[in-house]
Amino acid sequence: MVQVEPIKAFQDNYIWAIRDTKQNQVWVVDPGQAAPVMEYLQQHNASLQGILITHHHWDHTDGVAELHRFAPTITIYGPKKSPFKGVTQPLVEGDEINVLGVKYSIIETPGHTLDHICYINDQHSFTGDTLFSAGCGRLFEGDPQQMWQSLEKLASLSDNTLIYCTHEYTAANLAFARAVEPHNKNIQEYQQWVNEKRHQGKPTLPTSMAKERLVNPFLRAEHEHISEHIPTQFQRNHDESWLVFAALRAWKDAF
Repeated sequence: MVQVEPIKAFQDNYIWAIRDTKQNQVWVVDPGQAAPVMEYLQQHNASLQGILITHHHWDHTDGVAELHRFAPTITIYGPKKSPFKGVTQPLVEGDEINVLGVKYSIIETPGHTLDHICYINDQHSFTGDTLFSAGCGRLFEGDPQQMWQSLEKLASLSDNTLIYCTHEYTAANLAFARAVEPHNKNIQEYQQWVNEKRHQGKPTLPTSMAKERLVNPFLRAEHEHISEHIPTQFQRNHDESWLVFAALRAWKDAF
C-alpha cells in the first residue's frame, strides 16, 4: 500500500512523502529542507529510498545533500537539463521510473524554470511549481508560450488524477481566479472550502484535474469569456489561447 503524505517545510512548502506503509520505505519530492524529512522518517520508523526533484530552485533542493549523506545509497532523480548537480539519475521527457512499485512518466514542463520536469500518472502526479491549485508558477526563466504548452501537457491527465504541487498558494490563487471569473460558482464554492481548511490549519492539497478544469484560470484560457475582465494595461491580441494565458500571467504578477 503506497500513500502520499505532506511534510511541511519553510512557510508554505510541502515536501511530499511517497510511503510504502507495509515496508515503511519512503521517497520524498523536492526536499528544500532535510530536518523535516528526518523527523518524518523517525516518526514513522521508515527508511529513505530516494528523492524526486522537479527543478533546481533552492527551496526544492537545499535538503538533498544532507539527505544523501544520511542515506548514501539512495537514488536522486531529477532533470537532465539542470544547473542542480545533486542528481544521480538524470531524466528527460519520455523516460519512465518505478517508485515503490508505482510507475511515473516524465514530461518536460519549461516555463517556471527551463529545467522543470513533472512526474505523472493517472493516479497522482507531482507538478512542482508548474501547476498549482487555481494557479501556475511565475515565469522566472521560460516564456508564456512555453508555460502554456507545459500546462497543456498536464491538462491531458484524467479528471481523477490527484495533483501534488509544492506550495500552499491556493487561497491567494483563488482570489485572483475570482477576479478573472467573478461569476464562476465553482470558484466561489472552492474558496469557501479552502478557507475552512486553512482556518483548521489543514492542507488544501492535493487537488484534482477535474477541480482545476473548473477553477484554474490558467487552464481555462481557451474559454472565450476568460479575457473579459483582464485590465486594459494587460490586454493584448487574443487570437491564440497562449496569448490569453500571457495576459493572465502578467495580470497575476501585478495582482
